[in-house]
Amino acid sequence: MTKILGLGNALVDIIVFIEDDALLEELELPKGSMQLVDIERSGRIRNACESMQQSFASGGSAANTIYGIARLGAATSFIGKTGKDDYGRIFREDLEKHNIKPILFASETHSGRAVALISPDKERTFATHLGAAIELSAEDISDEHFSGHDIFHIEGYIVQNHELLEKAVKIARALGMTISIDMASYNVVEENLEFLQHIVKDYVDIVFANEEEARAFTGKEPEEALEELAGLCKIAIVKT
Repeated sequence: MTKILGLGNALVDIIVFIEDDALLEELELPKGSMQLVDIERSGRIRNACESMQQSFASGGSAANTIYGIARLGAATSFIGKTGKDDYGRIFREDLEKHNIKPILFASETHSGRAVALISPDKERTFATHLGAAIELSAEDISDEHFSGHDIFHIEGYIVQNHELLEKAVKIARALGMTISIDMASYNVVEENLEFLQHIVKDYVDIVFANEEEARAFTGKEPEEALEELAGLCKIAIVKT
């Protein structure tokens, strides 16, 4: 059976169903946005939602992809970093519950969490505290974490950590793994363009991008961007 390994920001999704959008205004969260918040503001948002219907699940771009693949019956693992707290426990237990092997490193920092406020019209507004998730480093990972896997999937947000990403793709390539990346955000592409172009050209087999990300990467409109991406890797997907 093909084994798939993901690497990304380990976040606990806290999904809250709000009664109306007045709470978003009160919390100064623009509807439909994704805001990065510090631990204090994250706590205030959680306190404001305490009495509302909510649920918890492992999250983050790569973790969500691995979760979907696991639901299809594939053997999966996930590399990330969490804190030594309840959110870290929730993240690990949720992976294990869905037959995903957790390869998680522990930090003294609070675990990352994303509060997803769901409006009555189903629009989602995120307040994300990255916490321990962004402390995953090149020093944490080694060949043993990759060995035995066939496909390596990376979320685009990891592109911001050049040392970690370069080491990860070098290990995966040396082990003969197929490497895929989801570009994740056009602003991350713009801010790390030269490095990302190097990674895609030299290591990546499969690229996922939406129209904005493909435009940021190539400077071209979707169809031409798709052609350029296809010239750099084996499979290119531009989501419209």
